[in-house]
Amino acid sequence: MTADPLSVFRMMANGVYLIGAAHDGRSNVFTAAWVTQVSFDPLLLALSINRTHATYSLITASRAFSVNVLGRDQLHLARHFGCQSGREADKLATVHHRFGPLGTPMIIDTLAWIECRVVNEVAVGDHQLLLGAAQSGDLLTLGIGPLRYRDTGNLDGSASLFPSEWPDGG
Repeated sequence: MTADPLSVFRMMANGVYLIGAAHDGRSNVFTAAWVTQVSFDPLLLALSINRTHATYSLITASRAFSVNVLGRDQLHLARHFGCQSGREADKLATVHHRFGPLGTPMIIDTLAWIECRVVNEVAVGDHQLLLGAAQSGDLLTLGIGPLRYRDTGNLDGSASLFPSEWPDGG
């Protein structure tokens, strides 16, 4: 049996995060699943972001971003920040937040946050891979597991982006 790419990729154990950035009086947060630690020394995270996202321009201007870790009971926050554009709405207006030492938005009711300074980036297909050096962070909630990408269903509409078969035909 050969499963289609969507079925296989949905099995990957990605968490769900809120990525925040701010620059010149503007701020935005979006929902992401493509975040991972890539180094202990220095402590680095990788973030894959679509270059058309409103937050991407804020990150490139400020050279900083925050990663807010969602709990398994916070699908509503993933939906809030993932289903509307920051170009049309102030998504932070109704959410309890503060700004970290680098000026990025921290969502108060998440499990944890990490603030990163961008140290490198590379184009990867239809996304940009940003390497961020972790500068600070905090654990805000104990005893709740993280929200996993597979638990969000098709919240982001990505099911339609996957090819129906593998490039070599299966």
